[in-house]
Amino acid sequence: QVQLVESGGGLVQAGDSLTLSCAASGRTFSSYGLGWFRQAPGKEREFVVGLTWNGDTPYYADSVKGRFTIPRDNAKNTVYLQMNSLKSEDTAVYYCAMRRSPYTTTIARAYDNWGPGTQVTVSS
Repeated sequence: QVQLVESGGGLVQAGDSLTLSCAASGRTFSSYGLGWFRQAPGKEREFVVGLTWNGDTPYYADSVKGRFTIPRDNAKNTVYLQMNSLKSEDTAVYYCAMRRSPYTTTIARAYDNWGPGTQVTVSS
């Protein structure tokens, strides 16, 4: 069973940067599709960025393209979400997710394992 744990959330100001971490135990990332999602109060869970198993081609939501990146460290079984130029609309609980497929997808229900989430609050 895969377990995912996010960390690194917090309260920042608009324009700041923040890096979230997602550590996996029980499995490695090498053959699984990965994704970061977020959910703001009263809204549906939203795809942020995904990564295929080989890490070559991240896929970003338009709302974060050019501001967020998804570096990973397979040796540490950790994937990161580097967030730059944060905006108030980025405020949400951020989740990492893994699916038993080499490929990523924007569809939340396609993911098999989820972390508990970490809160990111951006003040304007």
